[in-house]
Amino acid sequence: MRIGELARRAGSTARALRHYEQAGLIDSERAANGYREYGESTVVRVRNIRALVGAGLTLADLRPLLGCLDGDVLAHPPSERVLRIVRERLAVLERRIAAQTEARDRLVAALAAAGSPTDG
Repeated sequence: MRIGELARRAGSTARALRHYEQAGLIDSERAANGYREYGESTVVRVRNIRALVGAGLTLADLRPLLGCLDGDVLAHPPSERVLRIVRERLAVLERRIAAQTEARDRLVAALAAAGSPTDG
C-alpha cells in the first residue's frame, strides 16, 4: 500500500510515516515509479508507535522494542526491558515537570512582588 493509504488506515500522516521510517521504525520498498510501498503489517506497527508515543515514549525509546511493535502491545505483560525504558522515560518527564514547576513558581513570585495579579 502507498503512504497515503497507510496514513489513513493507521490514523497518522504521511509526514509522520516518513519520520518513523527515517528513525528506523518502519520500512518500505520503492516501487518502479519511486513511490514508497508498505506491507500490511505496517498498519499495526504504526498504530502501536502512535499509542506509545502518545503515552510519553520517544521514537528513540521505541528502537529497542521493534520486535514488540508488530502485535498487540497490550496483550502481554511488559518485559523487564520495556519496564526499564518506561521507568527511564518517566524519570525524564518528572525532572522536566519539576523544572517547569520551579520556573512557574518564580514567575508567580515575580508577578506578586510587582503587585500584578497572576490569574492571566
